[in-house]
Amino acid sequence: MSQSQFSLLRRRRFLPFFVTQALGAFNDNVFKNALIILVTFHIAGLSSTERDLYSNLAAGLFVLPFFLLSASAGQWAEKYEKSRSIRLIKLAEIVLMLLAAVALWSQSLPLLLGTLFLTGAQSALFGPLKYSILPQALRPAELVGGNALVESGTFLAILLGTFFGGWLMGFSAGTLWVSVALVAIAFAGWIASRAIPAAPATAPELKLNWNPISETWRNVMFLRGHRAVLNSVLGVSWFWFFGSVFLAQLPNYTRLYLGGDQSVAPLVLMLFALGIGVGSLLCEVFSRRTVEIGLVPLGALGMTLFGVDLYFARPEMAAVTGLDWRAFLAAPGNLRICFDLLLIGVSGGFFTVPLYALIQQRSP
Repeated sequence: MSQSQFSLLRRRRFLPFFVTQALGAFNDNVFKNALIILVTFHIAGLSSTERDLYSNLAAGLFVLPFFLLSASAGQWAEKYEKSRSIRLIKLAEIVLMLLAAVALWSQSLPLLLGTLFLTGAQSALFGPLKYSILPQALRPAELVGGNALVESGTFLAILLGTFFGGWLMGFSAGTLWVSVALVAIAFAGWIASRAIPAAPATAPELKLNWNPISETWRNVMFLRGHRAVLNSVLGVSWFWFFGSVFLAQLPNYTRLYLGGDQSVAPLVLMLFALGIGVGSLLCEVFSRRTVEIGLVPLGALGMTLFGVDLYFARPEMAAVTGLDWRAFLAAPGNLRICFDLLLIGVSGGFFTVPLYALIQQRSP
């Protein structure tokens, strides 16, 4: 099993790409969580309703470019050599993080949210490259293991980036430290991208269509003739809908229902992200080097059961607030909440990795 999974981390055809994509996810979440903590805890004069609004708006603005750009970005990924395209995107990330530093320093909400939207656009352009380069870099028997590493690495980066952004914001000069970190991480990602081997264009004759409506519709019509791919795309889309809603609510859920302070939010996210990483890596063990689609309904069942149990574990607002992470773990009933969060994540890993591998295996 290790030969088709962890041994990939020693291969130049995989490692530089893995580091590049992980640093990108890490940086996105350093910025996004720093922004949310700035809104939730540090900007004076905002009501509770306004804090809720801006936290959810931040999550929505980051996701919106994926809907607007993904179909056309998929064309771009196939039309040009992929390693060069990735390097261009990482250069754009350096510029965006310089803009983010200005936005954080000025504490301008319009500029912060606008920068977050542009960061989402940059990630939307990277997404098709991220998944379409894997079938060129990996052998068919390595697809599940490679996707498992990418998925677990992505969510570990989300976890560490969220924690790191929150930790830096805890300092008196938090915005300065976050700004420096954002630019440095973007630069490190660009350095890593320079070692990615060439991945030739697979459809250089494509004519780019940047109309999001017509190109998305063309993709949907194409998928109608590839039922297994269509169902996998719908499954992955549902998971990201579930996950984005789930993650957007965690800061306020932590504060209002769990009674936690700023230190508890990273712990809650850590359990969810750690679970996805573990579930993703276990897919290789259960798949035996094939795409084991039977893990998908098992993952869906787990997300449902443990999600319902999470509600019943704490249906009312917390009577005691301001708990730090130690007090939170010691409080009665909270280990059940931690268990639910962890297993929701494990189930999510079971659900998504086989679907990504099947899309790459079956798509022309």
